[in-house]
Amino acid sequence: VQLQASGGGLVQAGGSLRLSCAASGRTFSSYNMGWFRQAPGKEREFVGVINGNGGYTYYTDSVKGRFTITRDNAKNTVYLQMRSPKIEDTAVYYCAAGEYPSDLDLEDVYDYWGQGTVVTVSS
Repeated sequence: VQLQASGGGLVQAGGSLRLSCAASGRTFSSYNMGWFRQAPGKEREFVGVINGNGGYTYYTDSVKGRFTITRDNAKNTVYLQMRSPKIEDTAVYYCAAGEYPSDLDLEDVYDYWGQGTVVTVSS
């Protein structure tokens, strides 16, 4: 599976931005798709995840109510909609794919990673 993240850029705090992650290779719908981010000087952290059929999502507390993950299995693409971003959301955002059914907030359960897309939130 190859993953290509896109859609990053400069966004004003309180605005909106949508990231995309396009997948190629094996059956996309069999994978849980996670989003992670790494802010400057910090370790990479979990943002959220969506399961294979899109019926389950889970988010880290800091983005709940502001970020939404969706997927279109017909297009082999997963999305991260960012609403009302904050300065502290500035980071490199990565998408990841994995089939392990639990511990979805842990990097180790994901087998494939995209290259990252940079999001900068300005005041």
